Amino acid sequence: MQQKDSWLLPEGIEEILPEEAKHLESLRRKILDTFACWGYELVIPPFIDYLDSLLTGSGHDLELQTFKLTDQISGEMLGVRSDMTPQVARIDAHNINAQWPTRLCYAGTILHTKGDPLEKTRSPMQIGAELYGHAGKESDVEVIRLMLEMLAMSGLQNVHLDLGHVGIYRALSRQAGLSDAEEAELFDVLQRKARPELQELMAGYRISDELKTMFLKLPQLNGGQDTIAKAREVLQAANGEVKEALAALEAIAEQLTLCFPGLPISFDLAELRGYHYHTGVVFAAFVPTVGREIARGGRYDNIGAIFGRARAATGFSADLKVLSALGKSAYQKQPLTLIFAPSGSDAALHEKIRDLRAEGHAVVQQLPGQTGTAEELGCTSVLALDHQNWVVRPLAGLE
Repeated sequence: MQQKDSWLLPEGIEEILPEEAKHLESLRRKILDTFACWGYELVIPPFIDYLDSLLTGSGHDLELQTFKLTDQISGEMLGVRSDMTPQVARIDAHNINAQWPTRLCYAGTILHTKGDPLEKTRSPMQIGAELYGHAGKESDVEVIRLMLEMLAMSGLQNVHLDLGHVGIYRALSRQAGLSDAEEAELFDVLQRKARPELQELMAGYRISDELKTMFLKLPQLNGGQDTIAKAREVLQAANGEVKEALAALEAIAEQLTLCFPGLPISFDLAELRGYHYHTGVVFAAFVPTVGREIARGGRYDNIGAIFGRARAATGFSADLKVLSALGKSAYQKQPLTLIFAPSGSDAALHEKIRDLRAEGHAVVQQLPGQTGTAEELGCTSVLALDHQNWVVRPLAGLE
């Protein structure tokens, strides 16, 4: 017996109705067309994959977000993708296997076991682009520029860019000789910006006072353009890797300012998002109306190593549903032009309907015995017989 609430959906799983779906699909096409104009080729990874492949590189952070099941054919553990980045890295490393930089893009639904605290959805529509085979800051600048272009065409305004570099914390940890446990413990405290706990940790670590001071001041190294100069002063006793990372951040910000003079850019050197797989620059885009990033990315070199080919890599992704919802205010709804055709088997009528549809017009044909007039169906025009010719007439002009 059918339950009364059989129409309900699982928590965090949504249906997309016609008007929103139209906007979403239009935006998806515009973004992918833009990616193509930059030389990024579309790939479509499988929705279900071997668990080991999904939990490679960036996937290790997503293990708790991945639905797992057993393949009834092979007996192997499978997973429903919760992030397409590892799959795209496999495509580059194993299937394309080019010796030159490869640019790939993707768009599709992913699934999470738990919803985002703010968005609540468990089925984001991930869209993104990845650039493989180039280790320089120029490729980081390219993907950030492409991300900003994507946000602009989504209708988003007042976008703010935040830059960081996970290599700074990683280099300081190596310089201090921290154990894996100590590094993980310190990472957790820095992510939570828990200064009292940070002071307690530093008091217990057997490292130099210089390094303790640098770790204690790391969370304070955030803000505008003067952050890099301040960081050079605070981290002057750090090794060359830290200084190279600061120089890279400064150069990337300068290039982006040339391209986007009005773009607000800030730095956060204690921001360690994706620390376990990112290897260099990390970035995120924000807008004032949302309390979390709307797009994010960074450098994640060598992710393809497990697939037999380590390559430099950088890229970004976003939830297309979020972009669509935020950009709705800037979306100019086009007036619907829908032509109503009468029912019937007249060959001339069917030929006219085919011609109109081939020209890009939307035509709905009446079904015998159906309820609902042309106006009630939302039609703006009708096909009418005029001296043995079928012609389109405005609905408002009919008697």
